Amino acid sequence: MFRPVSTKTEFTRHEEEVLEFWKQRDIFQKSLDQRRDAPEFVFYDGPPFATGLPHYGHLLAGTIKDIVPRYQTMRGHLVNRRFGWDCHGLPVEYEVEQDLNISGKSDIETMGVDVFNERCRSIVLRYTREWEKVVTRMGRWVDFDNGYKTMDADYMESIWWVFKSLWDKDLIYEGRKILPYCPRCSTPLSNFETNQGYEEVTDPAITVRFKLRDEPNAYVLAWTTTPWTLPSNMALAVGPDITYARVEDGGDVYYMARERMAAYYPPKKEQPAFTEVPASHLVGRRYDPLFPWFAALSEEGAFRVLEADFVSTEDGTGVVHIAPGFGEEDYRIGQLAGVPAPCPIDAEGRFTDEVADYQGREVKEADADIIRRLKDEGKLVHRATITHSYPHCWRCDTPLLYRAISTWFVRVELIKQRLQETNADIHWVPSHLRDGRFGKWLEGARDWAVSRNRYWGTPLPIWSNEDGTERVCVGSREELAALTGIDCSDLHKHFVDELEIPAPSGEGVLRRVPEVLDCWFESGAMPYAQAHYPFENKDHFEAHFPADFIAEGLDQTRGWFYTLMVLAVALFDRAAFRHVVVNGLVLAEDGRKMSKRLQNYPDPSVMLNTYGADAIRLYLIYSPVVRAEDLRFSEDGVKQLMRHIMIPLWNAYA
Repeated sequence: MFRPVSTKTEFTRHEEEVLEFWKQRDIFQKSLDQRRDAPEFVFYDGPPFATGLPHYGHLLAGTIKDIVPRYQTMRGHLVNRRFGWDCHGLPVEYEVEQDLNISGKSDIETMGVDVFNERCRSIVLRYTREWEKVVTRMGRWVDFDNGYKTMDADYMESIWWVFKSLWDKDLIYEGRKILPYCPRCSTPLSNFETNQGYEEVTDPAITVRFKLRDEPNAYVLAWTTTPWTLPSNMALAVGPDITYARVEDGGDVYYMARERMAAYYPPKKEQPAFTEVPASHLVGRRYDPLFPWFAALSEEGAFRVLEADFVSTEDGTGVVHIAPGFGEEDYRIGQLAGVPAPCPIDAEGRFTDEVADYQGREVKEADADIIRRLKDEGKLVHRATITHSYPHCWRCDTPLLYRAISTWFVRVELIKQRLQETNADIHWVPSHLRDGRFGKWLEGARDWAVSRNRYWGTPLPIWSNEDGTERVCVGSREELAALTGIDCSDLHKHFVDELEIPAPSGEGVLRRVPEVLDCWFESGAMPYAQAHYPFENKDHFEAHFPADFIAEGLDQTRGWFYTLMVLAVALFDRAAFRHVVVNGLVLAEDGRKMSKRLQNYPDPSVMLNTYGADAIRLYLIYSPVVRAEDLRFSEDGVKQLMRHIMIPLWNAYA
């Protein structure tokens, strides 16, 4: 019987009625059951942290993750859609520190790692109900009931298997390198984590004079924006192709790049007498240390001028101050020249007793006093400031330090060529990302620092004696029980750190190394760990790997997409996915990053209740953001879409 339809409607009410219909009749499950014997279209869902509420970036990616599986279901495929939760790592630890009003490594260890970790466990799924509510309200079909969690014992056991597999392939090593380091979190970060947190900062920019030993009243001028590294200065570097000037200034002689003289001696003023000299005129010459603390290292090759190809004349003096303990290029050139690499700061970024006058001071806080001392001692030539982009911790916003640290690495550089070859077979949307943003990232891929000096995470499954001459890598709970005689159902740090393994040599015992794994390692291993592979589901997994489809935002080209690729190629010599859809970033209407503190975007829940999910989904999918371009989210844009598309469609239907 014909029933008239009103041209006036409430879209939100209709959506809620549909959602209730789906829920009461279990429609999503029925859609899966209808395809149970059909060919499977494999979808991997990257795990978000449940320590915050979903934002428009999540809603956008979730919409894409809903559209493609629905389409493939209509084409006759079975598409399992299992949600996942990223439960470990700095985001959770930071939340707990905020809750407990504590800060840093020393406070956590005073409290007790067991107490801290159990607190992390208790809050890690704090917002899961809100996530489920918003995701469901957006009309997305996804399986929350069987969702995987990176903190579950089965998941963690598969992580151990992944790590042990890399260990057996000689793709894991311990090394000392210069790494970005968060002093507040007391842990190194990987290079792709570092890329997530650049901010504009203003730093001091000072020029210091270093007194040459073999020429009276002669000095080499060097420029730095990190005065706190000057106590650790071990060398100076000049560029082999740079012409230098020997400048006579009053009774003193200064050496600097000829090209940089104008920055220190403006052309309108009287110019000092100078002669041009090649870099070789300076290379090998010795100079006096600025400070007394490491003066004895002069006998070990410190305090001399070196040649380095990275020296430029874009800024400064054309001479680079070298502190091998605090810079990647500094460390490399220091190692080649046999220069010591002192690193006199503790785990929380404070000077140790090696630099007695500033012991206990945070290094950046000591800048002003170091500059003042240099001025009082007649070693400061020029002082200014510089505003530049500088990396900050992606979780706590603390400026990072670059420092020498011993950590565990995956040998990515060894498999770089295979990463590039497998990437060539992946279908990227947009296509330019394959050889562009992602391809370029792979070209420059470096070994991946995967250990973290933290607490709440999957522990590195390595047991070692004190000097590291005997080590055992454990790949399962069964293996751990066989080696220790103890069944351990929970693999978190505060349980397994108590377990000792008899040394294979029969001399003493092995204890677990203290670090935990990078949470990006855990999410990159989700294809295997969500299935508890290889301990369960072995045949099914191997028949359905890799994924047919994944989707996330543009930032994941240096995050989840990358870690998926590294582990899949290392383990199985193939990519982890065949097709990937990459969306752009959703920004506030003013073009800035969406910020709860600034309240510069409309609340997603309010928008859903006002305009409905269909309007938001269409607005997002109809925009350039699906071409990996940025979108400035606008409430007016949602209104306009309703007026120009949804209401005319409804009127036509009516």
